[in-house]
Amino acid sequence: MAKPTADARLSIGSLQGSPRRRRKEGFVRILLMAAAIVSMVVSVAIIVALAGKAVTFLSNVELGQLWSDGWRPRSGEFDVLTIFIGTIEVSVIAMMIATPLGLGAAMYLSEYANPKTRRKLKPILETLAGIPSVVLGYFALQVINPALVQPLFSSAGTFNVMAAGIGVGILTIPLVASVAEDAMYAVPSALREAAYGIGARRRSVTTKVVFPAAVSGIVAALILGFSRAVGETMVVAIAAGATGSATRHLNPLEPGQTMTGAISSLAIGSDQVKSTTGLNPFDSLFFVGLLLFVMTLALNVVSERYVRKVRKDF
Repeated sequence: MAKPTADARLSIGSLQGSPRRRRKEGFVRILLMAAAIVSMVVSVAIIVALAGKAVTFLSNVELGQLWSDGWRPRSGEFDVLTIFIGTIEVSVIAMMIATPLGLGAAMYLSEYANPKTRRKLKPILETLAGIPSVVLGYFALQVINPALVQPLFSSAGTFNVMAAGIGVGILTIPLVASVAEDAMYAVPSALREAAYGIGARRRSVTTKVVFPAAVSGIVAALILGFSRAVGETMVVAIAAGATGSATRHLNPLEPGQTMTGAISSLAIGSDQVKSTTGLNPFDSLFFVGLLLFVMTLALNVVSERYVRKVRKDF
């Protein structure tokens, strides 16, 4: 076998590739870095815009206007606890619907369905997420409420938080199911085979092997689902009777208002005109938006830490 000559030996310079290739790689790196910087600048600009207007609003409002018994911008009552409670009510009801149905669908598609059935059912399930939320809002108002809520609870009116929460839950199912199914399907088959090898049943393998192994992805799916429920607007605006004002209560069978619903009413409704107190209620939109941003950010930070801890423990 012939020995390589000195000219044929590789050097550090030859490993860097041709100048043309390096120029292309440099261009791609600059392009991607610009995309990342633009995303960060837009995020910072949103925060600055919200914070600036929120500070202006807080400097013009009295503390008593932020702590009354209802959200009535036209009357100068900006009780954020009212719309916060409404948001939590709708989100909790939605997750009570989306969690069992979404995780059940994920378990079936990952552990019980054959590959052909999985390929057919999963796109159909994800199609549900493509239904416009305004359509689902009218479905909650015209079908869910009279066919499900009112027969069970005679005191429920035409508009109520329960029907809105169920509608948002249906909207959240595909997100929870899809993300959780991806996490469970990614669990190595060797774990399943080892469990089957010692005589475990499929049910035990699913709940005691696959589910714990994919718990970080499943928690991420639930957090994403909760964030989706918190941010939903149209279903709540239609089914919960969001009219721009609301009274503080904990009864899910009465009309209610959420933070996103309040923002929508202020942005496009008649409540953006000046109130009887001389304060422009439109300015409170930015204050509510900032609270919603902080709440969502805190939720994501807590979930991220929990997922890291679970991954480390497992």
